[in-house]
Amino acid sequence: QVHLAESGGGLVQAGGSLRLSCLGSARTFSIYAVGWFRQAPGKEREFVAAIDRDGITTKYTDAMRGRFTISRNNTLNRVWLRMNSLQPEDTATYYCAARATTLVPTERNEYDYWGQGTQVTVSS
Repeated sequence: QVHLAESGGGLVQAGGSLRLSCLGSARTFSIYAVGWFRQAPGKEREFVAAIDRDGITTKYTDAMRGRFTISRNNTLNRVWLRMNSLQPEDTATYYCAARATTLVPTERNEYDYWGQGTQVTVSS
């Protein structure tokens, strides 16, 4: 089992950047693939990016590819999401999620553990 805690959200102007962090509690954090999802008010939670347990394979939704970068350091039990060129439509609560797998899940229902989320607000 792993507990996840997101941080790094906040208010940023359009064109700005943020780096979100996901801290995992498990001593065996390296067995978990980790994904980032986001949910805007009134919308479904959507996939943003994911990384395999070794930090080698990454996946992104097309809209974020090139603007967002996911990375991890298993020694620190952390996964980061670097977000550049943020736009108002990126405003949402961002969640990290984990699953003990060798794969890189991209579907919400493939993840077993979720954090509480961190709010990102992009002003125009």
